[in-house]
Amino acid sequence: MTENERLQQQHNNERNWLQWGPYLSERQWGTVREDYSEGGEAWSYLSHEDAPARTYRWGEDGLAGISDDTQTLCFAVALWNGQDDRLKERLFGLTNNEGNHGEDVKELYYYLDNTPTHSYQKLLYKYPQAAFPYQQLRDTNAGREPAEPEFELLDTGIFDENRYFDVVAEYAKASPTDLLVRLTVSNRGPEAAPLHLLPTLWFRNRWSFGVEDGHPEITRQAPATGHHTMRAHHDRLGDYTLYFPATTTVLLTNNETNTERIFGTPNKRGLLVKDAFHTALLPGGVADHASRTAEAGTKAAPVYEFTIGPGESVEVRLRLSADGKLAEPLGKDFTSVFADRLREADEFYAPLLANSAPEVAAMKRQAWAGVLWSKQYYNYDVARWLEGDPGQPQPPVGRGEVRNGDWPNFKAEHIVLMPDKWEYPWFAAWDLVFHCLALAPVDLKLAKEQCLLLAATPHFAKPDGWLPSYEFDFSNTNPPVQGQSAWLLYEYGKEQLGEPDLNFLRRALEGFLPNQNWWMERFHRHPEESFKGSFLGLDNASMLNREEVPGGGYLKQVDSLSWLAGYTLYLMRAALELAPEDAGYEQLAIKLFRDFEDV
Repeated sequence: MTENERLQQQHNNERNWLQWGPYLSERQWGTVREDYSEGGEAWSYLSHEDAPARTYRWGEDGLAGISDDTQTLCFAVALWNGQDDRLKERLFGLTNNEGNHGEDVKELYYYLDNTPTHSYQKLLYKYPQAAFPYQQLRDTNAGREPAEPEFELLDTGIFDENRYFDVVAEYAKASPTDLLVRLTVSNRGPEAAPLHLLPTLWFRNRWSFGVEDGHPEITRQAPATGHHTMRAHHDRLGDYTLYFPATTTVLLTNNETNTERIFGTPNKRGLLVKDAFHTALLPGGVADHASRTAEAGTKAAPVYEFTIGPGESVEVRLRLSADGKLAEPLGKDFTSVFADRLREADEFYAPLLANSAPEVAAMKRQAWAGVLWSKQYYNYDVARWLEGDPGQPQPPVGRGEVRNGDWPNFKAEHIVLMPDKWEYPWFAAWDLVFHCLALAPVDLKLAKEQCLLLAATPHFAKPDGWLPSYEFDFSNTNPPVQGQSAWLLYEYGKEQLGEPDLNFLRRALEGFLPNQNWWMERFHRHPEESFKGSFLGLDNASMLNREEVPGGGYLKQVDSLSWLAGYTLYLMRAALELAPEDAGYEQLAIKLFRDFEDV
């Protein structure tokens, strides 16, 4: 089967090839969704230091990970080099207050390949062999002025003499619910170095928050010839089996908060809490930790201990499948599936790159990989976030006055293209539609769906047409570029497919006209607001904070009006395109032209 055939099956709702994908965030800590503080201190309420031990409410994160499209079951890689004071389970970075240029991930990782159905995926992470310099990165950046360059991981010297591991995670699909995992670790340094590899499977915790009835479970299974297995059961998702090479250590615990560490109160689960694997493996922990013998839990990992020689590599194969009766899950079939998926990925991209020089083709393919890896499960119910969950502490009164309190209608549980799954692990209204244009050559249907997502999906926009901007402040005014994106997607599809998708234009007008009317109403009622704002231009190149102009007042600029004028013209073009088939669109086009004249 080709990748295009898989895409066609997906688009025709014949098989759900997108049930599993790279939907696991690279940072769930420090997000607004996880912030239940009184003053809206999202970065510090659930910090990177707390993340190993504290259960997330609205999503999960992990290193080079995947999940199903409801983020019920997750898989990711954890590492330990024998030097760090913690397992490497997620990417590290500085918060907005710690970096001299704001928040910034301080790791080296690369999205190398991906296909639209995620039938083949590849990611590279570079893991230092010495202790990761968490505090050095914080302290040095804190001491630098905004005019100075950032202090990066490479600047610490930790990669000198190539003393690091290349950790390559690859995924291939034998079917929509049969996922093959190949982890390859290479020692790039001059000496042998130790490494613990923990491929980790876990359930997102919904049970503690009253979101789902029942309790999922991961259980040890009797060893088979040539491999071991664990069974993951969930009432809605069904059963999945994780096949993995035999090892002497398999850890099981529960994805539940270590309340003793976080809140100073006894753990209901004893030692079997979220950060149990740290305690079981790291020096100063518990050698006979209960996770080594636990028969069941909601988080599990086989442990592989290696000493890898200079220039040498090790490979670990795993398979996560809804088929629990595979006789040789990691053998010849495993090898052939990977070979087929990689060949099919090459065949899929070949016509898209046919006219590009080799180095340009490589950049394009990796750029598309980056867009596809940036698809993320996004869950946020503002009303419930404000009110709190059954059985959980009541959120502080007045918290909604800090941010998003006037968006109680907002309710999302979708797969969304993210600007950056670490720095911005939430949608941003204008970034989203820009990404749709980049995605169009590889999956035009998904690009169109994402373009219309905020306007056409119930519970995103306000009843008056106001579109949410981004998680830190839904009420901020992002440039209204949706009309331009929709028109360019329409033109691209018309050129590539040879026929116009008029239905898409109708849906775009239906979705975006309320928002254009909202902008026009704002313009007429508060014309002064059209000459100010934050994210309305080259926001990252501004010489000053445009919301707090020195000396008071506000900065006059034409950004907002320019964007609104363009928005109106693109919607007018869409109306004119539809007018030959429906004369009613002529009057709409005239109305939009008059709006343009007003602006």
